Amino acid sequence: MSAEFDLIARIAARLRAAGPERADVRLGIGDDAALLRVPPGHELAVATDTLNAGVHFPDATAPADIGWKALAVNLSDLAAMGARPAWCTLSLSLPAGEAGWLDAFLDGFLALAARHDVALVGGDTTRGPLSLCVTALGLAESGRALRRDAARADDEIWVTGTLGDAAGALAQWRAGAPMDAALRQRLDRPQPRVAMGAALAALAHACIDVSDGLLADLGHVCEASGLGAEVEVDALPASPALRAAFDDDARRALQAGGGDDYELCFTAPPSRRADIEAAAGACGVAATRIGRTVATRGVRAFDARGQAWTPPSAGYAHF
Repeated sequence: MSAEFDLIARIAARLRAAGPERADVRLGIGDDAALLRVPPGHELAVATDTLNAGVHFPDATAPADIGWKALAVNLSDLAAMGARPAWCTLSLSLPAGEAGWLDAFLDGFLALAARHDVALVGGDTTRGPLSLCVTALGLAESGRALRRDAARADDEIWVTGTLGDAAGALAQWRAGAPMDAALRQRLDRPQPRVAMGAALAALAHACIDVSDGLLADLGHVCEASGLGAEVEVDALPASPALRAAFDDDARRALQAGGGDDYELCFTAPPSRRADIEAAAGACGVAATRIGRTVATRGVRAFDARGQAWTPPSAGYAHF
């Protein structure tokens, strides 16, 4: 199988086998553009991410895991805006049109799409180095989307889940060591916090997903909001697998600057603490307070003794 239209036909066949499209898809794959119906009282949230082999995932990553992650990182962006995912497009650059690779890729991609009721409505295929670009579209109630520029001084800073697992797996891979299975799972199959993001739309002031590293991403919120932040580095939530695999210094560095977590980092007033904990419980995800916003600009980290802590890297640099 090598022709572009054979690839598209194979994708369309998988979608038909998966069941009927969402009712708000007026026209999906097969024309020059999709036609989608946005319900009254909502705004359209749009996120796009590109994943390149050897940059965003190891070359030997299973196709199903690549498919899952390609969609997951975009759904995480929508979650950070408090939006519910609805539709997506997929652009594939493939070295060769291998049916087996494509089917395995779609196994992961469509499994996550089904979990969050996301319809694949279009895209593109071409020959080239392995690269994937997904655009995800979601719905946010008008005027309720979470934004980076809405944090306020004296907000509490929270994160969902645990930090550093995916970066830990990458560190093991780069060192030529076996990757811990639990850490590898977090790298290959991140869990977009869609339900929690939607709940936070009514509770938080500002939000961002942790993709490039906690301190770097929190810095984007602070810059947009004209604030600073104080982070308790020893309060960062760590999984048992990360604690077992790395010493304290290495673990802190992975948690604060490693990236690829796709957890939510958000700010909220102290008065919302009980509501946030209740929402996290209802969504089945942990939420941990890690610091506060301050009027003085800049992100500063402190250890459990109150001593300033400087990370070896604040986060991932794209260029």
